[in-house]
Amino acid sequence: MSEEFRYQLWKTTKWTAFYFAVLVLCVVSIFPFYYAVLTSFKSGTDLFRVSYFPDTFTLENYASVMTQGSFPLNFLNSIIVSAIVVAISLLLAVTAAYALARVRFRGRGIILLIILSVSMFPQIAVLAGLFELISAMGIYNTLLAVIFAYMIFTLPFTVWVLTTFMRDLPVEIEEAAIVDGASPWIIIRRVFLPLMWPALVTTGLLAFIAAWNEFLFALTFLSSNTTRTVTVAIALLSGASEHEVPWGIIMAASVIVTVPLLVLVLIFQRKIVAGLTAGGVKG
Repeated sequence: MSEEFRYQLWKTTKWTAFYFAVLVLCVVSIFPFYYAVLTSFKSGTDLFRVSYFPDTFTLENYASVMTQGSFPLNFLNSIIVSAIVVAISLLLAVTAAYALARVRFRGRGIILLIILSVSMFPQIAVLAGLFELISAMGIYNTLLAVIFAYMIFTLPFTVWVLTTFMRDLPVEIEEAAIVDGASPWIIIRRVFLPLMWPALVTTGLLAFIAAWNEFLFALTFLSSNTTRTVTVAIALLSGASEHEVPWGIIMAASVIVTVPLLVLVLIFQRKIVAGLTAGGVKG
C-alpha cells in the first residue's frame, strides 16, 4: 500500500466521518420539530400511530387552536411583551454600552462584572423576591409584570455584548465627530448605531427569543387567560378530561409559536452572522 494511497484513504475517511457527524447532528436537531409538524396535521386515532411520513392531512388542529380559547390573544400578548422587552433592552444597552466602553470612570470594570454576574443567577433564585416586588408595585397579572421581569436577563446580556462590540470600534471616528461639534447622543445615534447594526440585530433577536420562550416568570406573574403568553397557554391546554391530552392541538400551537422565530432568523440571518463575527470596522 503506497503512501499516497494511505493519505487518500485517511482523507476520505476523515471527511466521511465529518459529514456523517453533521448528518447525525442535523437529524437530532431537526427531527423533533419535523415530528411536531407531522403530528399537528393528524387527528383521531392517527395521533397514536407512529409514522414518519404524512399519510393524512387535516387543518383541524390549527382551526381549533385559533378559534377555541384565548390562544390568539395569548399570541398577541407574547408579541407585545417580546417587542417591548427588545426595544427597552436595546435602548438602555446602547446608552450603557457607550458609557462603559467610551467614558473613563472609576469602577467601570466592577460594573461590568456585576452586570455579567446578574445574568448568571438562575430564575428560580430571584423568583420570590420578584414576586414580592411586583406585588408591591401593583402590576401583578399585567403585561408590565413580565416585561419588568424579563429585563433581568435580557438587559445584562445586551449591555455586555454591545459594550464588547463598541470597544472594538475605532476611537478616531468618535474623535472626528467631537471635533465637528457632535454631542454624545448625536454620536450614538448617527455614528455608532449604523456601525452597530449587525450587533443590534443579533442581540435584539436573541433577547426576543429569550422573552418569547420564557415560561417560569410568565406562569408565576400572569394568572388570567387574557394576560397569559403563548408558552403558558400551550402548557395549560387540556382535553375534555384530565386523562385526555390533545396532542394534535398542542403540536399545532407549538408550530404556530415557532414560525415567527424561524421567519425572523431567515430575514436577519446575514446580519446575525455579521454581528457574531464582526470585531471591528473594516476599512
